Amino acid sequence: MTTISEQREKPLAKWTIHIELIAALIAGVLIAIAWFTSRSGVDTLSIILYILAFAIGGFAKAKEGIEETIANKELNVEMLMVFAAIGSGLIGYWAEGAILIFIFAVSGALETYTLNKSHKEISALMELQPEEAWLIKEDGTEIKVQTSSLTVGSHLLVKPGERIPADGKITFGATYIDMSAINGESVPVTKEVDDELFAGTVNLSGAIQMEMTKPSSETLFQKIITMVQSAQSEKSPSQQFIERFEGTYVKIVLGTVLVMMILPHFLFDWDWMTTIYRAIVLLVVASPCALVASIMPATLAAVSNGAKRGVLFKGGVHLEHLGSIKAIAFDKTGTLTKGKPVVTDFIVRDNEDIDIALATLASIESQSNHPLAVAIVDYANSLGIQYNRSLQIEDKPGFGIRAFSDSEEFSVGNPRFVGEALTAQFKDGASLLFAEQGKTVIYLKDKNGIVAAAALKDTLRAETVQAIKELKKAGIKTIMLTGDNEKTAAAIAKEAGVDSYVAECLPEAKVDQLKQLITKYDKVGMVGDGINDAPALATATSGIAMGEGTDVALETADIVLMKNDLTRISYAIKLSRKMQRIVKQNVFFSVAVIALLIISNFMQALDLPLGVIGHEGSTILVILNGLRMLNTIEK
Repeated sequence: MTTISEQREKPLAKWTIHIELIAALIAGVLIAIAWFTSRSGVDTLSIILYILAFAIGGFAKAKEGIEETIANKELNVEMLMVFAAIGSGLIGYWAEGAILIFIFAVSGALETYTLNKSHKEISALMELQPEEAWLIKEDGTEIKVQTSSLTVGSHLLVKPGERIPADGKITFGATYIDMSAINGESVPVTKEVDDELFAGTVNLSGAIQMEMTKPSSETLFQKIITMVQSAQSEKSPSQQFIERFEGTYVKIVLGTVLVMMILPHFLFDWDWMTTIYRAIVLLVVASPCALVASIMPATLAAVSNGAKRGVLFKGGVHLEHLGSIKAIAFDKTGTLTKGKPVVTDFIVRDNEDIDIALATLASIESQSNHPLAVAIVDYANSLGIQYNRSLQIEDKPGFGIRAFSDSEEFSVGNPRFVGEALTAQFKDGASLLFAEQGKTVIYLKDKNGIVAAAALKDTLRAETVQAIKELKKAGIKTIMLTGDNEKTAAAIAKEAGVDSYVAECLPEAKVDQLKQLITKYDKVGMVGDGINDAPALATATSGIAMGEGTDVALETADIVLMKNDLTRISYAIKLSRKMQRIVKQNVFFSVAVIALLIISNFMQALDLPLGVIGHEGSTILVILNGLRMLNTIEK
């Protein structure tokens, strides 16, 4: 239950995040009043109002500048602006100094808005984390406790409408779970005993009991939050360069301003007031505010955009790299394909009842936990075929199964197990075509020969073909790396539409292939989901993990597709390329404006008011241009 104090704090928190903008607006009002007062001839009052505008509007930036100067032992842009405003006041240009502070405060408020916007997704995620859970005690009673106090092995009760408090598995009951917080899918998923549950998802129907299998700090949900936090704190190479450049540039500007305060008086015969005035104008227009603001707002907005659409970047550096890749390598199983085999064809010998044959095969395979056996049983269930487990089985790992009854004996397995000669003759060799299509064929044999053949295949994800087309359209080469045999690899590669493939590729071979691709294309991405993909993900320029992949893959990758949608890769690339275009626009524009203003100042064609507007106006424009990254990118 929310307390009265918490209810009061929420509106206060909303005001707090806009404090910089509020301070800037108050400063603006004071400047307007001061200007009208000075027009009325009340100079003392107007100066007091201007000083108040200085203090209120410039407090946040001045505080930030002083703290960073003390921490880094180096002057920064914020301090340049403080010096410029104070200098303007000292030579009697109170209005210009106050306007400088006002516009600088507005640009600062815009930067804070961008930062808050980028934090919005993580704030929403944090709110989805349950803080309390129903703990089932040893005597069977339930008690509400803090989620943070739970330990692995705790048994919990989750009532309808409640969020799952921790990662775990169901021990009693069945329900529908809303998984949208994890994978973005709106369709609820049925969960039964032993099925996996994730913290933050919602129990929609029945009350269930669950066992906690991971500490709260290691849940999938917490890992997502950590990834977003990391992305917001890690800076891109461009941003790092600008920040290193900023310190040197500030020193150059201050040195030049000091020279400007003296030298022109003797070289150009300027009077002292003009010399100092031009030095103050130079201090204003030469400050690299717009240049410093060219990258970070755009990067934060882009990271926020991606997070909102299920693409998590672990930092600005990875967002920047993605736009420059020229080729992408894909793992097959679980990435291009669903990772689970399904029956695509089922044929029987002449005059054989297809339902009876399938029922016999399903009754045998139902006693095995092999993925192919599970797929065949699922196929029979989907057709409503009734079967039982009356046959005794003898498992031959790697080959197949023998099944016995009092009067019959069956063999289920690959061609080597049931007889290659028999499989070649079955249906005039029709079943061999399945192998040519990259399918795995399981045969059912009795004393009279082959009864039936089931062809299975790991089918493509629904979006795979579209994703590959979009990447090709973006000028990116696509390569499939798989451990499957040549025939299966060739069939899947043709179906998916990739440019090339490498079959029988072990994990260490994937790394070698990545290195070869990097030599050929320079910047290469890798998409995978399994433990065996982790080395290749780490080797690639941009490692991209499927959100439903293993923990190792998620932690090794630079980018995570939380919705498991491969088409998001092309979206992320477009996002990166657009961000790079905007950053280049901002840098070129800010440098051009600074150069123009400096030249105009030396030619005495620029007064302080125009210098303030030109300099701070350019800063606001580059921030607004960066905020365009919050918009959805159209295909």
